[in-house]
Amino acid sequence: MSPADRGERLHIHSAADITARLDRLPATRTIWKLVVLLSVGGCFELYDLLMTAYVSPGLIRSGIFQGGSKGFLGLTDQAAFASITFAGLFVATLGLSHIADRYGRRTIFTFSLLWYSAATLIMATRSTALGVDLWRFIAALGVGVELVTIDTYVAELVPKRMRGRAFLVNQMIQFCSIPLAALMGWIFVPIDPFGISGWRFVAAFPALAAIVVWSIRRAVPESPRWLAQQGRSAEADRVTTAIEARVAVESGRRLPPPEQAAVEEAGSGTLGEIWVPPYRGRTIMLIVFNLCQTVGYYGFNNWVPALMAAQGATFTHSLKYSFIVALASPTVPLLFYTLTDRTERKWQLVGAACAIAIFGGLFTLSTAPAWLILCGIALTTSNNLLSYSFHAYQPELFPTRVRARAVGFVYSFSRLSTIFSSFAIAYFLAHFGAPGVFAFIGAAMLGVVVSIGGFGPRTRGLALEQISH
Repeated sequence: MSPADRGERLHIHSAADITARLDRLPATRTIWKLVVLLSVGGCFELYDLLMTAYVSPGLIRSGIFQGGSKGFLGLTDQAAFASITFAGLFVATLGLSHIADRYGRRTIFTFSLLWYSAATLIMATRSTALGVDLWRFIAALGVGVELVTIDTYVAELVPKRMRGRAFLVNQMIQFCSIPLAALMGWIFVPIDPFGISGWRFVAAFPALAAIVVWSIRRAVPESPRWLAQQGRSAEADRVTTAIEARVAVESGRRLPPPEQAAVEEAGSGTLGEIWVPPYRGRTIMLIVFNLCQTVGYYGFNNWVPALMAAQGATFTHSLKYSFIVALASPTVPLLFYTLTDRTERKWQLVGAACAIAIFGGLFTLSTAPAWLILCGIALTTSNNLLSYSFHAYQPELFPTRVRARAVGFVYSFSRLSTIFSSFAIAYFLAHFGAPGVFAFIGAAMLGVVVSIGGFGPRTRGLALEQISH
């Protein structure tokens, strides 16, 4: 056997050893601490993404955006703002997500967090629609990379038996930013504190990310799976040993012996790899899914105040109702805590899509505030189930060497979809009201049911390396 062959064999067995050692760990405080810290970093990213619905009315109020179709090139300014956000996300997830495979999860997690927080702060100082949209696009590049990196990071750090719960807690913590964005929108957007437009305070909040990011970086290690895959076996062993030592102390007993783990092919991945079996079918399935799922998720979350107004709520009341609905976001994931690792991820996605279609239809049946809020909470609950399930599902379906690149590629189609669906929703809202919007959303949810229910593979309780085979 040549030295090169011996080195390759050693590398493969080292990666398999790291996988086996991580997957046998019990879910102690150390493991949950890693999940929580990554999720706190993700709070700023989700706030930045979902503040669109709450900042847009303030931009119109301040005269920077025009109401109706009087905006740039005759387009709806709110739709343009949402679309430019997702244009940046599309460019990032399609063209930049691979940098987490090249430079590591930890480095890119930190860099992208600082990138979008600085760009969003600059956006908050702009006074023209062009300036706001330009810096929104630049900020969205960082948000897009961050989304993919966090999903990949969490999937690789936690044991296989708790991936679903880890992503549920991850989403629950990140969703705390939704009522925060809604509350700040309700409080600040209708007023001008210190003579400054209230929307600027809402938009500037993610700049706080720069304050907390360094403490997170010190406490979270690089992914041992990524290190092993890169041939950095000594570093992977050092990180894994440190985690094992803390977990053993916390569990109060000797760790179980590692089970035999599946072996992934060594080397760096390429985008072309996701177009050969077994990944080609998964890639096509996730492209269709992502084209459809964002219509339901962002079709509601990015347009909550506008949809409330379409059902008869006033400007101020629409913001208040939106805040009440947003309060459900960080709490309803707890309803699924015992479900998430006991049922297949694909059927959770199918159930969520069906619920979104049903509750969206019920939303249009009344203008009573209590009914609108109740249906809004039900839609939020369904969207949360959809969100945490697919954020866990996508990184499970590809190998470590190409995970961030593959997730970024298929995820980019959700961004492309939202660019155009924002204008579609604006059109349906203007011509057919909330019923037209939810008919459009219902059709998209049918696409989710067919793609995932018909073609999604099973992943429950399997190691990442087993699924990738």
